[in-house]
Amino acid sequence: MLPFKECLVCSGELVEKEVQKLPRGGNHTAILTVQTAVCLQCGECLYSADTIRQFEKVKKKLESGQTEEFTPIGQFFRVG
Repeated sequence: MLPFKECLVCSGELVEKEVQKLPRGGNHTAILTVQTAVCLQCGECLYSADTIRQFEKVKKKLESGQTEEFTPIGQFFRVG
């Protein structure tokens, strides 16, 4: 069930979609796939309070280096 009837930014239609979010903490980045409401008009994502808490929990673990439960999938490199 969608948390709102319409987009809070532009009043467009919302649909539930699976999206990827990239929380960062320290030198680490994670990829989280979550279900959320997405506006068909402006693309705004409206996350539930539980999903936001999940982002914050992952960010804290990344910042403190507690990444043992995460699956490494590659490396990031800075160019320039």
